[in-house]
Amino acid sequence: MGADSVVWFRRDLRVRDQPIFLAAADSGPAALALFVLDPALLDPSGPARRTFLYGCLRALDDALGGRLLVVRGDPADVVPRVAAAVGAGTVHVAADFGPYGTRRDQAVEEALAVDGRELVRTGSPYAVAPGRVTKDDGDPFRVFTPFRRTWSRQRRRGPADTSAATVRWIDPSDEGSGPRAVRIPDDEPLDAALPDPGEDAAHRQWKAFLSDAVDRYGEDRNRPDVEGTSRMSVYLKWGCIHPRTMLHDLSRHRSGSAETYRTELAWREFYADVLFRRPDSARHNYDRAFDALPSASGKRADELFAAWREGRTGFPIVDAGMRQLRAQAWMHNRLRMIVASFLVKDLHLPWWWGARHFMQLLVDGDLASNQHGWQWTAGSGTDPAPYFRIFNPVTQGERFDPDGDYVRRFVPELADVPGRAVHQPWKLPDGVPDGYPQPIVDHRAERDEALARYERVKAARG
Repeated sequence: MGADSVVWFRRDLRVRDQPIFLAAADSGPAALALFVLDPALLDPSGPARRTFLYGCLRALDDALGGRLLVVRGDPADVVPRVAAAVGAGTVHVAADFGPYGTRRDQAVEEALAVDGRELVRTGSPYAVAPGRVTKDDGDPFRVFTPFRRTWSRQRRRGPADTSAATVRWIDPSDEGSGPRAVRIPDDEPLDAALPDPGEDAAHRQWKAFLSDAVDRYGEDRNRPDVEGTSRMSVYLKWGCIHPRTMLHDLSRHRSGSAETYRTELAWREFYADVLFRRPDSARHNYDRAFDALPSASGKRADELFAAWREGRTGFPIVDAGMRQLRAQAWMHNRLRMIVASFLVKDLHLPWWWGARHFMQLLVDGDLASNQHGWQWTAGSGTDPAPYFRIFNPVTQGERFDPDGDYVRRFVPELADVPGRAVHQPWKLPDGVPDGYPQPIVDHRAERDEALARYERVKAARG
């Protein structure tokens, strides 16, 4: 056995199925549990995501018997200082493949090496780490379907058998020479109602989904008016549960709906792989031909964006989605596609305006899934045939919220409009109910304009 070690938590706030615990236990007699409040990540996260994180940290601290050391600062500075304070020879992490995480870990690794210490990466937040799924010739996949087929064939280990007792934890109060410990911050003031944080809450939610909704998922997942989704995205975001655990549990379900859910987990891993290989796509079009796509600008563009943000577009299904985002810091995935299409193809605004707004408000905001989900809708991402995917907000509402229950829940001005008439309130005999706006654009005309703009992209390609 070697020297003591540090277990540095990031997007893996759990004690079950935690391979880094096994690595830490093998490397030395005891380990210090560490979380770094990194301003580079916290500041742009938004209050919902920060508040949920703080709850997860409190739950993790409880699971570790109050032995989680929380410090604030630049990880390249504070992690080596913590390791030095406990005489740790190794710092154990799950590998991070995001643009910032990759740069951060390289800086930490170099700083640790100055004193002869090592950053040890074990596992990742994914069932199959980004970079591992390739074509036969080693090239990456650009299209999802062949990626999913290869991803599904990858050999995966089962969940690691770990608990808080797997490691003997150092009491951080005994280590006085390192960076100053800080208390886990209090929850921030929020109008949104957040899910319960932490690992136990993640497993309760997952078990409830498996026991009741998983075999209806294929039918219900596109219906925002019913509880048809798992609501697990926020727990995956912070690693309160690992997708390896979820895939293991899903193997007991042979329904087509369970396979549809596995496909959704594959989408998450596909987008992580895309971002890993193309970190520039977090801020720019994956398909740079779309740099030629004209976007609206000026005062009118700002007014349209404000109406979209506030859920005041006059298109009920769009407004319901945007108001759900504010009320719950979450939005149903079908609505994410609908409101994104409306922003980009009806209002002709840049996709990154919407992506940034989502990341500021979403409790489950994940850079890879968010940015590439937006680009899927905008047409500038990996999809090879994006041009004619322009969602009609009326027909989308009528199809996926057929009785109007979802709209009436989040748009109270329309509470008395019966049935599917709620999706076209401007056609009511007495006009639009008081307090609700007329549509801010003509969808048919803007669809034609969007297609004309996309033709410019095609022409620029030659």
